[in-house]
Amino acid sequence: MEKASTAKHEHEPSRRPFSDLRHDFPASVVVALVALPLCLGIAIASGAPPMAGLVTGIVGGIVVAWLSGASLAVSGPAAGLTVVVIDAIHSLGYEGFLLAVMLAGAIQVILGFARLGIFGYYIPNAVIRGMLAAIGLILILKQIPHAVGFDKDYEGDLAFIQDGGENTFSILISALGQMHVGAVLITILSLSILLLMPRIPVLKDLRWLPAPLVAVLGGIVFNRILLDYAPEWAVAGERLVMLPVVSDLSVFMVAAPDFSQWTNLNIYTAAGVLAVVASIETILCVEAVDKLDPFKRITPTNRELKAQGVGNIIAGFLGGIPMTAVIVRGSANVHSGGRTQASAFLHGVWLLLAVWFAGDLLRSIPLATLAGVLLVVGYKLAPISIFSQMYKLGAPQFLPFISTVVGILVTDLLMGICIGLVVAIFYILKENLSTPYFLHHMEEHPDAGGRFLVRLELSENVSFLNKAAVNRALHDIREGAYVEIDGANSRHIHHDVLEIIHEFVQAVAPARDIEVKLSSIPEIGSTSVSH
Repeated sequence: MEKASTAKHEHEPSRRPFSDLRHDFPASVVVALVALPLCLGIAIASGAPPMAGLVTGIVGGIVVAWLSGASLAVSGPAAGLTVVVIDAIHSLGYEGFLLAVMLAGAIQVILGFARLGIFGYYIPNAVIRGMLAAIGLILILKQIPHAVGFDKDYEGDLAFIQDGGENTFSILISALGQMHVGAVLITILSLSILLLMPRIPVLKDLRWLPAPLVAVLGGIVFNRILLDYAPEWAVAGERLVMLPVVSDLSVFMVAAPDFSQWTNLNIYTAAGVLAVVASIETILCVEAVDKLDPFKRITPTNRELKAQGVGNIIAGFLGGIPMTAVIVRGSANVHSGGRTQASAFLHGVWLLLAVWFAGDLLRSIPLATLAGVLLVVGYKLAPISIFSQMYKLGAPQFLPFISTVVGILVTDLLMGICIGLVVAIFYILKENLSTPYFLHHMEEHPDAGGRFLVRLELSENVSFLNKAAVNRALHDIREGAYVEIDGANSRHIHHDVLEIIHEFVQAVAPARDIEVKLSSIPEIGSTSVSH
């Protein structure tokens, strides 16, 4: 038996706009600093003007953040779309490509109204965790070259295979053989700040001055000192953030879509591909960020698709490249203390204002100091402990997890997810050879100690396929209710369903003043029920 306290969670974020600014404001600055080189790098790698990436990042923050129901996800240009964008620009021309981006946004809005975002609820947790761990490992592997001053590869590249027959590991070996002293020193300084500030009692409570921001400022100042006293060690050129010069707001209108091509069938083909790939990446990323959310809030995926669609329509109209929710930005938001969508919104504002007013300062940021920030984010996404934890859960959890990790590392995000899903489906089908469908029964009574009583009885076998139904049933419970979740009749409860139940008890129920009684529900890590 387990009870959740009926008291309000004292740290639960308020639902009022800008009510958590002491957390969201500093987090938004860090996210903007991380997003800036990623926007530029992905645009350049896609064959688009650098400003096109910034326009998309700005729209993703200022527009999508408020239309979306996501608390912590952050939208912008996505490395996973690079190949699709290159092909579309090559075949349609840039102006025709922009029309395809707008049409892709319209398709996403339709997908949202068609409620196809429910796809996200059927992604096994082991695959989502594998995606997070893989992105963490990729961040570490991709940022080490920048950390040592080898900046041949663009920021934001997640691909394993590189130009000229190189790959992630061969680039890493080349980088370690061509280290730049100044970049290494800046990285060491940044990592020291990032690791030590949270351990110093006086400093760790300064929410308005997060360690990543201090690390970036420290990198700028230290490089200035090197310029004065050891210029041969100072970083310059491609080792700094490369930012276009902005003279007025007209540069944010990069190009205009060619509406005269609306009869070109190739436009619609490209739009369909962009819409499907961007939607899948977005759903996967918001699911992953929801897993990182300390308050375990759930993003309404259908609303997210609509928001992304509107964002892509606007971005395409202004000359930007397509956007998705991006796990790197979202995880940086979580680990920087962001609480609400105000953080994502403000990151878009900072991108706009910084590019317009503070271009010289931004162009003095060493990529090595941003590498330090992303190295820490990468480690938090892929700590050594997650591998041992997943291994202890057994083959049905570990093999989909590790397959996803390896698949993403050596292919790309979508292919790696598909590999993990194939392995997970194998175990799901194996489980369901003897597992009937989940059936829940709710008995509601108005007299349960003054509370509205909800009784949830689990069936004999509760599989992963029942995840969405259990999740929906729990989150449809009214505030202030008394809930009994009874597993007395259950012989098997899938690990993912157990996680949903315990996350509801620990994070959701206290915030909604719901009292929960668990009966015969095992702890996470055990799927069999003993009576």
